[in-house]
Amino acid sequence: MKVSLVDESVKKFSEGFSCSQAILAVYGKQYGITETMALNLARSFGGGMARTCQTCGAVTGAYLVLGLKNDCTDEKLAKEQTYALVNEFSQRFTEKHGAVNCQQLLGCNLGTAEGVAYFKNNQLLDKCNLFVKDAAILLEEIELNILDKKN
Repeated sequence: MKVSLVDESVKKFSEGFSCSQAILAVYGKQYGITETMALNLARSFGGGMARTCQTCGAVTGAYLVLGLKNDCTDEKLAKEQTYALVNEFSQRFTEKHGAVNCQQLLGCNLGTAEGVAYFKNNQLLDKCNLFVKDAAILLEEIELNILDKKN
């Protein structure tokens, strides 16, 4: 049975990789990004950008993938198309979870000992698992939408 990319992302996260690494390592492959390169590129984005609790790592991982989608020679056009995709992703993720900000999503600051304790005591890893899954689902929905528009 073939494992879906969504399931593969969740599995990668459960193996101890950060949320951003789990997304980019799985979805970057289709754009020629090796797993090692993806893991290195996305390493600093976990915990809302190196545990600063800014933008959720699953979201930033998805942003990186969306940046790979617009491979054209017109940089201005590619940038505008990418911004539109990132804005659509952000809007849809926020509609589902109320925010894209890690601290708002989790209700704690992972950059503090208290925040880490709160995270562990409240099993918030399950929430992060859901954010990875939903980020992957949204990427697939947006990608299918793009493919439909091109055909």
